[in-house]
Amino acid sequence: MSATGWIDDTRNSYDTVAASYAEMLRDALTGAPFQRGIFALFAELVRAQGDGKGPVADVGCGPGRITAHLHDIGLDAFGVDLSPGMIEVARREHPGLRFEVGSMTALDIPDASLTGVLAWFSLIHVPDAQVPAVLAEFHRVLAPGGALLIGFHAGEGSRLKTEGYGGHPMKVYVHRRSATRIAEWMREAGFVADAEMTHREDVNIEGAFVFGHRPV
Repeated sequence: MSATGWIDDTRNSYDTVAASYAEMLRDALTGAPFQRGIFALFAELVRAQGDGKGPVADVGCGPGRITAHLHDIGLDAFGVDLSPGMIEVARREHPGLRFEVGSMTALDIPDASLTGVLAWFSLIHVPDAQVPAVLAEFHRVLAPGGALLIGFHAGEGSRLKTEGYGGHPMKVYVHRRSATRIAEWMREAGFVADAEMTHREDVNIEGAFVFGHRPV
């Protein structure tokens, strides 16, 4: 695969599953108190910086369900996603919020303009070699003191996902990583890695979360 081939595959795959993805996950947070707690902590960390009123980017926002939740708990949240299909669904389902098509490898966001960045299970499709560049983008757009939260599949190894969300065809690699590795990448990009958490939803799914911030 070329250096950018994974971007095309990810965009096309999520365009294909956008509607079914949104339908299947629309109410997922209702039965996920741990995840809601993680978002509440992220919101507190954002509000602790400066006046706590700056914008927060949900990078890889999909159909906007997490963006909407962040807005509901008081953050000035907007969403960015590689997939135009996902953004179309997000704008339709959350018409009062801002959503933009964009890549986390080159965000159309001014330097040091955000108080928070969330990458919620969106870094999982980024190859190892490209992760440092993505984290450098997050560092660039965050203001000093701004908060970063990365959620991802914990573990080791990668697998090719060929279908999902109702059996639709996909072509994306899903990369599992340790919290220690994500924290190392964050520090190499100039962040302070503040905390690591692991949440096992069931015996087959393990999620991990790393909180960090851009130093003042």
